[in-house]
Amino acid sequence: MTVRGAPAIGVAAAYGMALAAANNADWNKAHKTLAASRPTAVNLFWALDRLNALTDKSPDSVLREAKNIDSEDLEMNYKIGEHGATLVPKNATILTICNTGSLATAGHGTALGIIRTAHQQGKVKHVYSCETRPRQQGLRLTAYELLHDQIPFQSIADSAAASLMRAGKIDFVVAGADRITANGDTANKIGTYMLSVLAHHHKIPFVIAAPTSTLDPTLPTGDHIPIEERDATELTHAENIQIAPDNCPVYNPAFDVTPGELISAIVTEQGILNPPFNIK
Repeated sequence: MTVRGAPAIGVAAAYGMALAAANNADWNKAHKTLAASRPTAVNLFWALDRLNALTDKSPDSVLREAKNIDSEDLEMNYKIGEHGATLVPKNATILTICNTGSLATAGHGTALGIIRTAHQQGKVKHVYSCETRPRQQGLRLTAYELLHDQIPFQSIADSAAASLMRAGKIDFVVAGADRITANGDTANKIGTYMLSVLAHHHKIPFVIAAPTSTLDPTLPTGDHIPIEERDATELTHAENIQIAPDNCPVYNPAFDVTPGELISAIVTEQGILNPPFNIK
């Protein structure tokens, strides 16, 4: 979790392989170690496969390709922002979860990139940023980025989203993705599925933003996505202070899967995909 955010994980893996090449490390061992680090985010495997396909694995060649992956991700994020901003209504109040900005990508962001671009166009009235339990990426990271960009926002507890929607205070929901299957099922930070159900009930657009490197057409549905389960202490402790009873049993999945039928649109750097999804 030193590096988090699917696009950033892919970029970091590419530079990891560049370091392995520069230090004459065993290529296969380095590849295997990095591939085992995060099972859900497909960008990791996309970047590793791209480097593995190089016929020239000299340090200069691997580093050059890693830099290409880095710069391409930034360019894709700006395009995602441009495409996604066309979906944002004027004077919109937007809800988002987790961190999908410059701290989760090569820069600008995916879901947060859409918010950034829409705000630059004068379309964003307010943003509600879910705290994102249990690691608080929304509160720690997204809040930081929104403050930096002077975008009006409030951080909320994840459980406050339903009451905001019921009160008619949300116009648009946008989230990132760690893996998107052929039918549009999308793995993202735990709590995203809950928001999609709420948005569907309240007839609010629910949009996913991700580069094409996050698409995984080899998997037919979200049932096939491996879901990372993380350490119990993320729930039982806060700032290394135990807040749960001793021996408290914990289930702590890092991601959940939102069915494609609950997604209004998937925005990539290539444009906007509309349901029913048939990703190839």
